[in-house]
Amino acid sequence: MIERWSPSAPHTVSRVAAPPGTALSSAGVAAFGAGSKGVGGGARGGAGRRARVEAGLAELERWLADQVRKGLAAASESEWQHLARRLVDAQAPGVAAMVGGLAEARSAADWPERLLAQIAMLHLLAAGHRGLDELPDELAQTVRTRVGYLVTREKVLAGPAVRDLWHVLGRRDETHDRLVARRVWLLGRRTGRAALVLSFAPVGRPLDDSLVTGELLDASLAFYPGASPLRALVATRHDESSAVTGLERLERLERLQGPEQGRRVSAPVPPGGSASVALDTVAKALAGDPWTDSWPLVLAEALPTAGTLAGLPLHPGLATPWRLIALSGGRPLTVAAEWTPRGLVPLTAWDEQGLAVTL
Repeated sequence: MIERWSPSAPHTVSRVAAPPGTALSSAGVAAFGAGSKGVGGGARGGAGRRARVEAGLAELERWLADQVRKGLAAASESEWQHLARRLVDAQAPGVAAMVGGLAEARSAADWPERLLAQIAMLHLLAAGHRGLDELPDELAQTVRTRVGYLVTREKVLAGPAVRDLWHVLGRRDETHDRLVARRVWLLGRRTGRAALVLSFAPVGRPLDDSLVTGELLDASLAFYPGASPLRALVATRHDESSAVTGLERLERLERLQGPEQGRRVSAPVPPGGSASVALDTVAKALAGDPWTDSWPLVLAEALPTAGTLAGLPLHPGLATPWRLIALSGGRPLTVAAEWTPRGLVPLTAWDEQGLAVTL
């Protein structure tokens, strides 16, 4: 995927710290660019790198078998750190970051379940790379991405772009060492496609603020390849007036058809669905990319409580969402949230006037 990789996960709007145990996706921010010419280094270079990756992943599989045989409690953090360094040397930075994340899982209250789940995902990734040539093209690209093969920005932008009116659902910042990663979630109003736009900056330096929560953006996005493509680059931002014109045209059509009457153009509410529709969306994403650990959802008519949203559990690392509960006033509302395997992290809610409120 990426010039600079970033594991994916929840954090909180406006540089609020992430809930514990929600590190950015299957690879660390620092890991993703770690040194590889990757896929684009020519046939000889590509074959050499693949051989190094295969050797590193074979070592990983032996180590995983040892962990299961000896028992998860016997593993030491120093072992994991040593293996992670070996995987970086083998040019598999994504896998190295996943191994590095085992220590965090080990420190959790429910560590046996979480550690075993992460070890299973590591084994699946190693097995997927071993059978890379037998996989469908999109799934093979997903495996390469998760391992840490580089896909350049230029290659992504050279591919097809998807034009839509994109709702900016919310953003979260997360710090890894001395690097801050900003994740901005988008949803296509017409296509229904989800997108993630990442940007990075050293700690203390400004991040990209061009995507504002609650806005509707007329843009063409180029997606990184994969079986469940999510990360994207903004290839072209079209004239702002075309976004307004496009929305007005869409709203006129909706008024004729009945739904969403009276909605303000200045703050359009993104289309949402029920909890069951949200779970179907996540299931489809996981079917394409089993290592997905973060996905944007928009829940309509969602009633928040201290521990749930629309009946779905919130992430256990979150404090009670009093702001969301107060905004709701006991009434259901539209909420954008980030799905993670441990629960939802609310991003943004829309009040009765259709105004976006970051959470």
